[in-house]
Amino acid sequence: MDIVDVVETELKTNEIIDSVSSPSCGAVSVFVGTTRDNFDGKTVLRLEYEAYLPMAKRKMLEVCADIRKRWKVENISMIHRIGVVPVKEASIVIAISSAHRKESLEAVQYAIETVKAIVPVWKKEIYADNSASWKKNKECAWGTDDVPSNEPPVERTTEISADESGDGAQGMMMDKL
Repeated sequence: MDIVDVVETELKTNEIIDSVSSPSCGAVSVFVGTTRDNFDGKTVLRLEYEAYLPMAKRKMLEVCADIRKRWKVENISMIHRIGVVPVKEASIVIAISSAHRKESLEAVQYAIETVKAIVPVWKKEIYADNSASWKKNKECAWGTDDVPSNEPPVERTTEISADESGDGAQGMMMDKL
């Protein structure tokens, strides 16, 4: 089972772990990305995330499909938070179960690196000095440089239905976990 979602509420890590647990699996590996209170010598107050939801979910399902081609895993859950994410709270939780730890550990590492590179989610850091900066992930395939700004990234207006992509990714897109 593949569960992907993008939500505006606090992530419930234990529930996400539970969603991938299985009696046939001896391992559940988890990555929890949290907001830290500093970046490059500046005090960070919070992060603000935006996403192109239909494509973000589809790209997350593509990552799930790719993981299944590479490793023998049972269940995958990737939940990304958007909106305001305070310091110490989770922005993303990825949980993957497998019969043995090697597969789930490798799959989780691959998942976070790939999600950061291809999923259209943008992050703005809000600093204590009242400045802000849209940040790109170093893995990001489309980014150039960080943009000091209070403006969001370029608006995306194209609508893409779930079956238009032809990429073969399948799974369950949930509105709420």
